[in-house]
Amino acid sequence: MKSFEVNFDGLVGPTHNYGGLSFGNVASQSNSQQASNPKEAALQGLEKMKALMDMGFVQGVLAPQERPDVAALRSLGFSGTDAQVIERAAKDAMPLLVASCSASSMWVANAATVSPSADTADGRVHFTAANLNCKFHRSIEHPTTSRVLGAMFADQQHFAHHAALPAVAQFGDEGAANHTRFCRDYGEAGVEFFVYGRSAFDSRYPAPQKYPARQTLEASQAVARLHGLSEEGVVFAQQNPAVIDQGVFHNDVIAVGNGELLFHHQDAFLNTEAMLDELRRKLAARGATFESISVPRDQVTVDDAVRSYLFNSQLLSRADGSMLLIVPEECRANPRVWSYLQGLTSAGGPIREVKVFDLKQSMQNGGGPACLRLRVALNETELAAVNPGVIMSAPLYDTLTGWVNKHYRDALRESDLADPQLLLECRTALDELTQILKLGSVYPFQIN
Repeated sequence: MKSFEVNFDGLVGPTHNYGGLSFGNVASQSNSQQASNPKEAALQGLEKMKALMDMGFVQGVLAPQERPDVAALRSLGFSGTDAQVIERAAKDAMPLLVASCSASSMWVANAATVSPSADTADGRVHFTAANLNCKFHRSIEHPTTSRVLGAMFADQQHFAHHAALPAVAQFGDEGAANHTRFCRDYGEAGVEFFVYGRSAFDSRYPAPQKYPARQTLEASQAVARLHGLSEEGVVFAQQNPAVIDQGVFHNDVIAVGNGELLFHHQDAFLNTEAMLDELRRKLAARGATFESISVPRDQVTVDDAVRSYLFNSQLLSRADGSMLLIVPEECRANPRVWSYLQGLTSAGGPIREVKVFDLKQSMQNGGGPACLRLRVALNETELAAVNPGVIMSAPLYDTLTGWVNKHYRDALRESDLADPQLLLECRTALDELTQILKLGSVYPFQIN
């Protein structure tokens, strides 16, 4: 049976803004307070989705969240009508209003961790929504994320959904941004690679000093248990605390994997050689030949990697077995990174081609190509069981492009978030979107 790795890209929401909410994310903080362009952001994301579809990859869409999140503001003591809640939050606690308006759910690499059926004990595809406990503006996402994923992958014969882990720091879980899967073929048993920044309960593990380590070892272990993964099918690796302190807030800012290949910076991990040996051994037991490409620090510094998002790229397998690297325009703008990539593709290794996409609106808020997609490995039967409304096609692309042009603003500043009309615009747009994507009622305003 044929198998696919399907990329479900996050559709940028109507409230995309530069709130500077993500401490530890250099781009997010450095572009705080700039005017954003939600319409351009959404169209840039859609263009990437269509381009991958046109290249022959199966591509899906993951819907954004309802914003501003009035229910979250009510839970913090603001009362009255929806318009009054927004007005009072803007007057008394603008940072909370900004957080409630964040469109950060566009980065669906943080939406969940996904384990394919070939790896799990019950032979189903397992999803665990990430609690994103480290940041308030992201911690409010997982209830809607769970409903959206449930509407996309509804067939219980093939799909299993788990609630987010307990919302405490010890189980901080940031989803697939710290998870990669290696395999010989997407439909065969593989090895799932969980990367963590610290241990919550064991002080022997080092931790960063400047920025928070958002993923804990204990969270990664819990997800592996929930998904029914075997010991032979998992590897847990610790991020280098020093690179977290340089702005590498997720593993997907410093490493990316696909198939039998790990593409990573020299300084990405602790105990790198032992970790690579474990991956090599466990993959060999599953008939796969593991390979790693380590990018030397004297060619590309960690700062280069953070500013260009070289590793926050999509590594995709083509039909001929070669790999394609999807990178943001910022990689071409960095002379050292671009020089490295030119040498990489001409060296005759597994990565044969680099394609560049303009994702400036997302990049300025700290998310590149890899942040915008959730990878789900599916066999033919499972793909047929996915809600067909969320699979990209030429007609769907045209419909969504028209939808964005109809509903989205082309400029948004912090002061605009206090406009109650923005909430009405967002709800009108999302109500129409759920009909386009055939999701049913997944948003609080549709349910309550």
